[in-house]
Amino acid sequence: MNYHLTSEIAALPPGTNAIVSTAAPTHETDDLVPEPKREEGGSLRLAVLIRRLAAARPWVCFFASRSIYEEIDVGAFPKTMMTGFLALSCAWPTATLAADISRDDVNAARLADRSDVAAGEPNPVMIKAQILLDRAHVSPGVIDGYDGENLTKALSAYEEMHDLTVDGELDEEVWKTLGGEKNADLLVEYEITADDTDQDFIDEIPSDYEKLAELESVGFTSIEEMLAERHHMDIELFKALNDGKDMTKGTTILVADIGDPRTDGTIARIEADKDRAQIRAYDEDDKLVLAYPATIGSEENPSPEGTHQIEAIAVDPTYSYRPSKNFQQGENDEKLTIAAGPNNPVGDVWIDLSEPTYGIHGTSEPSEIDKTASHGCVRLTNWDANELAELVETGTDVRFID
Repeated sequence: MNYHLTSEIAALPPGTNAIVSTAAPTHETDDLVPEPKREEGGSLRLAVLIRRLAAARPWVCFFASRSIYEEIDVGAFPKTMMTGFLALSCAWPTATLAADISRDDVNAARLADRSDVAAGEPNPVMIKAQILLDRAHVSPGVIDGYDGENLTKALSAYEEMHDLTVDGELDEEVWKTLGGEKNADLLVEYEITADDTDQDFIDEIPSDYEKLAELESVGFTSIEEMLAERHHMDIELFKALNDGKDMTKGTTILVADIGDPRTDGTIARIEADKDRAQIRAYDEDDKLVLAYPATIGSEENPSPEGTHQIEAIAVDPTYSYRPSKNFQQGENDEKLTIAAGPNNPVGDVWIDLSEPTYGIHGTSEPSEIDKTASHGCVRLTNWDANELAELVETGTDVRFID
């Protein structure tokens, strides 16, 4: 994504932690076509079906996701037919997928139990593994209970960190090292507070930028979305685990206990690995210490080449729409500023790079990390981007590798 930072941020000297948390800096984009949150239904509902189908029918997942998200012409097989086909393939209601998963099912899960769950359903063993990886600062992306590429990448990174055989497999060696054989409070009860319910939730995120710019903040659309993101959970899994519960003060719900973000240690360098679709951070001894799934550019809009430096970090950035300099969305031909918030087109954090107009940032759609293309940027979940922002300093190298 191509952004221009204000001079207030860009002027920070190398070696400083350049987090700006109150100014809500403005960024300008040259080539980004952002992804405003879609209404539940339509393409978002289809995206959920695609993710659910990935483990059992990966070729369908690939074909459908490319045809829908990248607008590839599917010729005589129109999208309406694809939608119907996927709907038939995933005929079970989403809310019933995890309705039978209990807290104990996850916390006491054993590796041998994973074969007891039908393909296409969230697996307590996978939920446990994803939470344990997240706690170890090896992000699997959203916690959804499914096997997939992001989990495989996280397992490979964890194996590398712990000097295990690197094959991306959830085997006995990895399971034991993670602590999977122990009963642990990983899926826990949480009581909804007054602070949770008193947020200014938005009915919907308009796709039209003129209407989006009228909002005072681009916050969460529901308490479910807010709590799911806070606990790094796929919103569909969150809803299924808490099906039928009233999301009001005093209600006890089930959430993932993902522990605390990492706040110590020095990040000496970062790799944006295009082949792995992963951000990998190394310490001064060149040891891998963090790994996050990432969307890194696309064939049409590739990310930068070579090594660049972090120049600034902005928390809660606003988003500047400049059609005369950048792209034009529909009939919107005037400058617009979109307010800060987790559903801002760049999420709630921006890490600026020395390559003009490029950076690492969050997203409004955490479940789509490494499942949709970006326009040259490096896109992480909001929580991974925030953890990284707390650890890096200006001047840190970011190397893009194929």
